[in-house]
Amino acid sequence: MLYFCAKLKNVWYNVIIMQRIKNKSLKDYKFIDLFCGIGGFHLALSSFGAKCVFASDIDVNAKKVYEDNFKIKVSGDITKIKESDIPEHDIICAGFPCQAFSISGKKGGFNDFKGRGELYKNVVEIAKYHQPKFILLENVKNLEAHNNGTTLKTILRDFEDVGYDMFFKVLNASDYGIPQARKRIYIVGIRRDLNIKEFSFPEPVKKKSFLKDILEIDIDRSSLLINRDDVKIDYNIEEKETGSLLRIGHVGLGRQGERIYSVQGHSITLSSQGGGVGGKTGMYLINGKVYKLSGRECARLMGFPDKYKIAETNNLCYCQFGNSVVVDVLQHILLKLVSLV
Repeated sequence: MLYFCAKLKNVWYNVIIMQRIKNKSLKDYKFIDLFCGIGGFHLALSSFGAKCVFASDIDVNAKKVYEDNFKIKVSGDITKIKESDIPEHDIICAGFPCQAFSISGKKGGFNDFKGRGELYKNVVEIAKYHQPKFILLENVKNLEAHNNGTTLKTILRDFEDVGYDMFFKVLNASDYGIPQARKRIYIVGIRRDLNIKEFSFPEPVKKKSFLKDILEIDIDRSSLLINRDDVKIDYNIEEKETGSLLRIGHVGLGRQGERIYSVQGHSITLSSQGGGVGGKTGMYLINGKVYKLSGRECARLMGFPDKYKIAETNNLCYCQFGNSVVVDVLQHILLKLVSLV
């Protein structure tokens, strides 16, 4: 079943994609899930019938959520795992760590002090050893511009050197039925001997979505309330439904993390590291009061179905979903990919 961010009797699924993929699948494909987090890639690939044969991450809390949902034992540090110990597979998917390239971080790139900027090389070595048919990667938008584009060129060249044609594009979740302004770079690698010389990323879908549609109903929001004396709302702004951010107020000086938005539009980019009183989820005017989002609402903004078991606390959810990948965007990419096989 494919999921997207629209509510229908509390069941989440993308009817349009379901109809289009009716006779297409990846049911004979096996994939590995590197830097797997809580399983955004897994949800997308398995919705096409592909089977996960290996997953790896170092985050203890994320591993627990992944294992609870998929009943798969998650291995640890990929830098300590031999390529020969990884099962054969057809697809590598990896949301390799983005902090080294993020505009909100120190942008250390390959010189990141924790070595996060070079972890993609482990993906390269696995691809070199196993030669899977396809590679599917995701990272922050700023990777495209980092070091004047040199960083991305280096990454692509390393994959090309082990036998892959590489394609990339920055896509915004807002364009694919998700009410979140989230731009990310998606990279597709196709093994050169398959002779697939072109890959077109999906065009935006003509479907409107609004943050109000994914809000939880009748929950206790007291722990999410922004109870400050300096909340300022501009009631002169007409709150019409819009397929983008609609800023209507602020607290403090109105800096990043201090801005208030309407639920008639989209959410800001969910972030694991956002600062300010509204950091990580943003602040929104809901029934006359200002709140942050709940963990379940963050899950919905990433295309995760309501049956998915999330972490026990909102703070853990903020971190995990801020680091995850939007399932719906991946599904649209996979729909393009599956048409080639």
